[in-house]
Amino acid sequence: MNTLLLSYPDLQDVVRRVGIDRLMDQLIDRLTAALVSYDADRTEIPVRAGFHYETPITGLIEWMPLLQKHSSVLMKVVGYHPESPDTLQLPTILSVLSKYDPNTGHLVAIVDGTFLTAMRTGAASAIASRVLAKPDSRTLGLIGCGAQAVTQLHAIGRSFRLTDVLIFDADESAMDTFPGRVEAFVSPEVNIRPVSLVDLVASSDIISVATSVPIGQGPVFQAGETRPWLHVNAVGSDFPGKIELPGALLQRSYVCPDTLDQAIREGECQQLVTDQIGADIVQVTRRAAYYASKRNQRTVFDSTGWALEDQVALDLLLEYAEEYGIGSSIPIESVSGDPRDTYEFLRQTDDRDRDDVAAPVKLRS
Repeated sequence: MNTLLLSYPDLQDVVRRVGIDRLMDQLIDRLTAALVSYDADRTEIPVRAGFHYETPITGLIEWMPLLQKHSSVLMKVVGYHPESPDTLQLPTILSVLSKYDPNTGHLVAIVDGTFLTAMRTGAASAIASRVLAKPDSRTLGLIGCGAQAVTQLHAIGRSFRLTDVLIFDADESAMDTFPGRVEAFVSPEVNIRPVSLVDLVASSDIISVATSVPIGQGPVFQAGETRPWLHVNAVGSDFPGKIELPGALLQRSYVCPDTLDQAIREGECQQLVTDQIGADIVQVTRRAAYYASKRNQRTVFDSTGWALEDQVALDLLLEYAEEYGIGSSIPIESVSGDPRDTYEFLRQTDDRDRDDVAAPVKLRS
């Protein structure tokens, strides 16, 4: 009945052993397979919910559940605080994933979700881009150069032979540090350069937008000239009233949401009526050959974040943690010899001096 705890250092250990490119490739492949085989009768994914507040700081704490019937329950809790990087030197997004056994309610694992959230978001954009963007796309535009932009470039770069990466961020320091943050996986032959928003939008084959624009202050760019085949991954809209893309661009594009109910409530699809929204990512991935016909027109992937992506990323990580013996096994839950006696421990001998009462068992060799 112990719970596996995987901390951020544990994740680093896994990544160093597996390799960041191999891990991203496997995540993209597994997520693609999960989308193709997705069955709503077997996997229940409610629309996420949470608390949004303005004081003492603008933020959001939300939860994203998933039930894999007869198998597992995933619960992701994520905090979004856009001022954290500047004021506290913390990531905008902090997250924890937990996995439960639906047959008993037992907490199977607790895992840092901040790294996996960024990884799975990049993987989802790569999958949408593989289907909807031109296969010979060479120029990626990144609007917003924060943590999400790193995995957007990594995942899309694993799927396309990029030659140019155009970057823009309202924070110049984010642009200045971006090349150094991606040098571990980007070829020196790829030209990364800051440009104006107008030039980025006009010159890119694929654009990923991941900003912290406040509610009511979007879009982050205007609907200007674009390449006729432009594909956009809209990543940053994640609660009502927050948008990144201009409505005019959406209205002249084929728009694919990750999950419709969520996208119309808090994604770019807030700006559209139902008949202006296309097939979701499950349908597009499942019928990739059919939707490849959209590659010569403007397309948008409205990526609000879906718990199915988290489940795939978590399961992949847990497999490697088990293979390498990484993590800590901790007795968190109150389980006594008599399941009907909550206070059983009061009648037991004081064993506080024993080393094995509550000490975590480290799995790493």
